[in-house]
Amino acid sequence: MALTVHVNVVSAEENLFSGPAEFVALPGEVGELGIFPGHAPLMTRVRPGTVRIKKPDTHEEETIFVAGGILEVQPKLVTVLADTAIRGDELDEAKALEAKRAAEEALKHSGGQIDYAKAQAELAEAVAQIQAIHRLRKGNGRASG
Repeated sequence: MALTVHVNVVSAEENLFSGPAEFVALPGEVGELGIFPGHAPLMTRVRPGTVRIKKPDTHEEETIFVAGGILEVQPKLVTVLADTAIRGDELDEAKALEAKRAAEEALKHSGGQIDYAKAQAELAEAVAQIQAIHRLRKGNGRASG
């Protein structure tokens, strides 16, 4: 049996995953992070992107798109507190493409720094969602569109 760490992925709306994992990969503030059992304590921000959770003793991975949030790592517990989270198989490519288009349009017509920063954040989230959908389709074909 493989070594595991308990993983919780939660958003304001729901608990999306709670269970053991062999590893967790996700987009941290300064790059992609890989967390294995016994990892040193860590707390960092999470960028928009895909959280991949390798389930024990199987080839199966749970994928969850997060729009940002906080990661806390303890030796036996990994917690992702997501601003917004969507299970990989619930991602909608048409919505993500529309959000990307709207954010790009807002960037062209932003009136101030706040509008520009908000449009940039929305664009980054939409692009990350589209990338997650494409990665899922390439890997296991579970994302809907």
